[in-house]
Amino acid sequence: MITKSRVMSGVGLLVFLGISAHAALAQAPSPAGLWDAMVVAGGVEIPFRFEITGRGGEMSGSFFDGDLKMSSTSGRVEGSRLVLAFDQYGTTVDVTWSGDSLTGQYDRGGRGAPYPFKARRALAAPSAAVQAPSIDGLWTIPTESSKGESAWRFIVRQRGAEVSAAILRVDGDTGTVSGSYKDGKFTLSHFSGARPLLLEITQAPDGSLNIVQNGRTTLTAVRSEDAHAKNVAEPTDPSKHTRMRDPLARLEFSFPNLDGRIVSYTDPKFQGKVVLVNIGGSWCPNCHDEAPFLGELHRKYKAQGLEIVLLSFEEAAQLQKPTRLRAFIKRYGIEYTVLLAGEPGQLNEKVPQAENLNAFPTTFVVGRDGRVRGVHAGFASPAAGAFHAQTKKEISDEVEMLLTERGTK
Repeated sequence: MITKSRVMSGVGLLVFLGISAHAALAQAPSPAGLWDAMVVAGGVEIPFRFEITGRGGEMSGSFFDGDLKMSSTSGRVEGSRLVLAFDQYGTTVDVTWSGDSLTGQYDRGGRGAPYPFKARRALAAPSAAVQAPSIDGLWTIPTESSKGESAWRFIVRQRGAEVSAAILRVDGDTGTVSGSYKDGKFTLSHFSGARPLLLEITQAPDGSLNIVQNGRTTLTAVRSEDAHAKNVAEPTDPSKHTRMRDPLARLEFSFPNLDGRIVSYTDPKFQGKVVLVNIGGSWCPNCHDEAPFLGELHRKYKAQGLEIVLLSFEEAAQLQKPTRLRAFIKRYGIEYTVLLAGEPGQLNEKVPQAENLNAFPTTFVVGRDGRVRGVHAGFASPAAGAFHAQTKKEISDEVEMLLTERGTK
């Protein structure tokens, strides 16, 4: 006969085992948390912050661009292997996890060789007081760029020894590089899944800055208020960089959408409307910066007569199977027209009416009468501070003004 006490003892043992198993699972090691990570790009180690969240076999990873997160679209743990896919970039973090370290690679989805990837658990930074020189403010970097620029902007925000910054070019900015002052120099870095960048900055005796970019290229920056006195040119005005060859001509386009249907500038949906014709590509970091703003404009003004069409220039493989572009559309909730225009190297061939068209992104602002009323090269992201707000305001004001005009159908 089984006694009541023996039954209770068995039940107690089962409860104990259940609680113990739950506790073991709860205490099981996990890769979740903040990591001090690094990729090797062009032979240079680029440090950055990385975060892993989730539990069990489902995990998510996130890069950072300042305070903005770029999170994975899927993730899984297979034993000691962690795979995180970023479909919006067409890339993958594929690492082996061992306690407090990650080792593996960042597969760039065919856009070059993978970057070696490694990371260690993030540690709290020591709070030692460091006396750092002041470099806060706006600087100008003289240059001769492949796009015809004579100068870039260098935007610096400083709090003690901690600094965040961005280089703003005509096609957009670098994203937020961040770091601190130590051993006589500021070391700033950035990697958000794109645009790996390392800047080492020292102050020259005359107050200018010496900037070593990715261990190779040396740049000089002067205070913007001193640039004119030192015969340094002004940075290019993005609204004057690209022009129409014939200002009276309509901007023509005729390309397939993602379903293969040809969409043309003559389609009824564009007639009598204000149209933003955006040149971009899902591979383009500054296009990722701009997409949320264009989506916001479209939602706000569509009912008043605004249409947006993205002419997306993708690599040949993506043109055949635009999985990354579809993920880009999903990531930013894009509801406006997206067309497959060609490969990036075909930009001027596919849009021959424009002059000096060499920046991704570029946005043509078309009035209700079908004429191009403005062209904006590049896009300044939140990393560019006041220039980001200025870019959004200029385009928004232009759209609002054109929506008040009467057009011809």
